[in-house]
Amino acid sequence: MTRAESKARTRTALLDAAERIVARKGYAGAGVDEIAAEAGYSVGALYSNFRNKEELLVALVADRANDHVTDTAEVLADGADADRMPALNRRLARVADSEDLTLLQSELWAYAVRNPDVRDRIAAQLRGPHDAVSALLGEQRARDDERWAAGDDEIATVVLALFGGLVRQRRLDPASVPDDLYGRALTWLFDGLSRSEEPL
Repeated sequence: MTRAESKARTRTALLDAAERIVARKGYAGAGVDEIAAEAGYSVGALYSNFRNKEELLVALVADRANDHVTDTAEVLADGADADRMPALNRRLARVADSEDLTLLQSELWAYAVRNPDVRDRIAAQLRGPHDAVSALLGEQRARDDERWAAGDDEIATVVLALFGGLVRQRRLDPASVPDDLYGRALTWLFDGLSRSEEPL
């Protein structure tokens, strides 16, 4: 293993450990020593990768958002159209039914809203994944020769918000978000965009 590979492995282990600890204890209750121990490393290893706990938090948000974009890109790239919505539905169910991940998202959102400096840094980190989703939508629109009544950036915002909102709702009330609801909601959204009288 090269030094770069070893560093990447350590960083991944620290992010995974931070996800579990923050989900269980909240951001305030999660100590860097506990995160490092959970990952199997020293506190020094944590500080060699992240300046402080807030930087670890921001990196964690960006990492999980990028994972979401990567998974979504794979779904859109593989298989026939009929296979894509069920695959996206399964992804939403997997995220919503993961207690650590949904608790983490809620905790990070609350912490970021209460701390404007962190909020701005997290927002900046999320622009990259948002732009990637926008690009995916543009590629899909071009393949299908569609004309939508909104820009790709706006639609990306709605698609991401829809995913996040349904994840939270399913975690609270699973029966209200059946396994196929996300796919049906996306179909409603894109059918409405395609039927608009003023496409862009």
